[in-house]
Amino acid sequence: MKVLCDIDELREWREGIGFDVHRVGFVPTMGNLHAGHLALVEHARLRAEVVIVSIFVNPLQFEDGDDLARYPRTEERDLEKLQRAGVTAVFLPTETVLYPRGQGDIVRVDAGRLGERLEGAARPGHFTGVATVVTKLFNLVRPDIAVFGEKDAQQVAVIRRLISDLDFPVELAIEPTHREADGLASSSRNRFLDPAQRQQAPAVHQALKCAAESLLAGQPVGSTLVSGRHWLERQGFEVDYLAYVDDLDFEEQTQLVTHGRLLVAARLAKVRLIDNLVVHSPSPPASESRER
Repeated sequence: MKVLCDIDELREWREGIGFDVHRVGFVPTMGNLHAGHLALVEHARLRAEVVIVSIFVNPLQFEDGDDLARYPRTEERDLEKLQRAGVTAVFLPTETVLYPRGQGDIVRVDAGRLGERLEGAARPGHFTGVATVVTKLFNLVRPDIAVFGEKDAQQVAVIRRLISDLDFPVELAIEPTHREADGLASSSRNRFLDPAQRQQAPAVHQALKCAAESLLAGQPVGSTLVSGRHWLERQGFEVDYLAYVDDLDFEEQTQLVTHGRLLVAARLAKVRLIDNLVVHSPSPPASESRER
């Protein structure tokens, strides 16, 4: 497994691979790898002859400097896991390598209105940071296929729009959310949960499942979301949002739609957990059919 630390090394490696013979799969990460990340790698290995993973804690995605400093970095252990997983190469740049002039006055990729909703509203500038670094990485790696996890559903929507609007010749592949046995979505932030919080945390997924059952049973969207939010608050969570959206554009919906998804972001003390669940209308309303 090659470990590439600067842009010249990466470009030399990429040109050596060639652009016609091998299909290149790419998995961008911020490190602190868990089973969910390794599922993305396995997905890439099944779809491509060559797999490259990037590890970079992107400062542009963090509004809170303390959150950035606290983000877990486990480089040595991550490289061992990727070696065992059969990865071909790892791109391991520093902040100086990707942002040599610093962050203050660089060209950024605006994620548009999609990047301002829900998670974007809760974390201003987050999706612009995501879109900027993914654009840089796509330009450097030039993958044939890029694999992202469904847990970050709004991020997936931003990347899908990025690929389409900026005409990247990249196939986007989505790996289902990896979960622990009790339903908690795998996340690098789970390590910050103390034992009591870890027992509480699966309530986030439970709230989504209960809301989905309620919606599919014909209960109104508004009252279902209010009930779910109140239930989570009684479990000790501070809820940033619990919403039902059309997952093509992430606009909030008041009735079931054919591309529907429940989203939640909630905090236990300083640990912020996100999750989502697909909830489709059995058949599109007449107005929706005409619009689409």
